[in-house]
Amino acid sequence: MTYNFDEKISRKGTHSIKWEFVLEDSKLVGANQTDPRGEKTQLLPMWVADMDFRSPPAVIEALVARAEHGVYGYSFPTDSYYEALQNWVARRHGWEVKPDWVLLTPGLLPALNMLVQTFVAPGEKVLIQPPVYYPFFWAVENNGAETVSNSLINENGRYRMNLDDLAQKASDRAVKMIILCSPHNPVGRVWSPDELSRFGEICLENDVLVVSDEVHCDLIYSDYAFTSFAKLGDDFIQKSIICLAGSKTFNLAGLQTSSIIISDNELRDRFAETIKRNGVFLANPFGIIATEAAYNHGESWLVEVMAYVEDNYRFMKSYLDEHLPQLKINQPEATYLVWVDCRELGMDPTARKQLMMEQARVNLDEGELFGPEGEGFERFNIACPRSTLKAVLDRIKTAINSRA
Repeated sequence: MTYNFDEKISRKGTHSIKWEFVLEDSKLVGANQTDPRGEKTQLLPMWVADMDFRSPPAVIEALVARAEHGVYGYSFPTDSYYEALQNWVARRHGWEVKPDWVLLTPGLLPALNMLVQTFVAPGEKVLIQPPVYYPFFWAVENNGAETVSNSLINENGRYRMNLDDLAQKASDRAVKMIILCSPHNPVGRVWSPDELSRFGEICLENDVLVVSDEVHCDLIYSDYAFTSFAKLGDDFIQKSIICLAGSKTFNLAGLQTSSIIISDNELRDRFAETIKRNGVFLANPFGIIATEAAYNHGESWLVEVMAYVEDNYRFMKSYLDEHLPQLKINQPEATYLVWVDCRELGMDPTARKQLMMEQARVNLDEGELFGPEGEGFERFNIACPRSTLKAVLDRIKTAINSRA
């Protein structure tokens, strides 16, 4: 490999929400960097979705060059940004993005909130497919709308859409929007073209706007192929909004730069007005530079990082099969997130959290966060050096075995 993903990089002192917390009296508190007990209270974090790897060298070089300029005034994306995005999407996903379709937002979570504000009135409904990325719930509830759940069906560890239930719930005239998670976080599904087409047909038949969160679309395992909702046809793209970013792909999440792609003029104008009303202007100069460099020069890094993540998955599965057969790993098709069924432990959510966080000193995203459909599961972020992953699994093994 060209890149050393086994390197352990300390993130202390970087204001990392992932690493700079310790456990005191059963509560997470900000770490005191001078506390001599640091190693004893240190949690190994596997929760939030950022990587513990350096971003591609071209990104670092571009950021250093921009930082050395020394003036960090208001900035806007130039033609070269849009060209980099266009070329990346065409090359990797086979569809054309026109520059005037793209609106920049400071991250996808603000975008999701503003999309709900724009297209869903208070009291109207947004459909989601839990267990699903929990900020979807927040985006709906923050803006006075109502969440409708079209729960995924778990069949022997592989999830599928419940399309009959979707058709029934989408027929409710109060349902104005569906947020599609594609690939799906946390269950790791890459939806097939047939699944997406039937999903899209149901939405078109009921005049429901599709917001497709495709932020994980570049993180695909080698045996799978991603299909963007935008590729299904003109009718689908005219009634949809595609959300993209380099944040997960290239570990740029803290730079808060996302591209919201809206081909329909009326929908795009309405969303642009909401962005303006929320006081969002221009863009983060470092986010623009980093994203452009990543799209132009980060592909070889991405290929290697996904090979490493897949090896981490195989290591984790082998470890659990041998040492912790009570934990059933869900085969991911995409993302660097792994969904693990812990129900055989026979523990309620409180007891399981106490086991993982206080005894094992491992910080995970509990499945219940993703909706009641996630009860008994844990989400692991395996975009880390293998030595860190092994340390996490060793801690969990010791904690579980101590219960026997």
